[in-house]
Amino acid sequence: MKKSPLATVLLVILAVSALLSVVQCWMYISAARELRMLQTQAAMVNNNQALINALAAETFEYSKKNPAIDPILEAAGIKPKAGAAATNRPATK
Repeated sequence: MKKSPLATVLLVILAVSALLSVVQCWMYISAARELRMLQTQAAMVNNNQALINALAAETFEYSKKNPAIDPILEAAGIKPKAGAAATNRPATK
């Protein structure tokens, strides 16, 4: 019997296809793992930002009862300076 070259070509195509499938599967798993890691980091950043905003709001409320903390809040940019509100008026025509 003659050996058919068609069977060899189909076998090579099958092997290449299988190899490419393994490579694509590995790339997908790596991308999914990286996405999960980045989503976790984004959630931690959002949580930290919420905590910092809550702390800033609490210190702002505390400054109403104890104005000695005002210089620290003004330096941090949480509370505007006392004279800054009056000097930033828009020009009238």
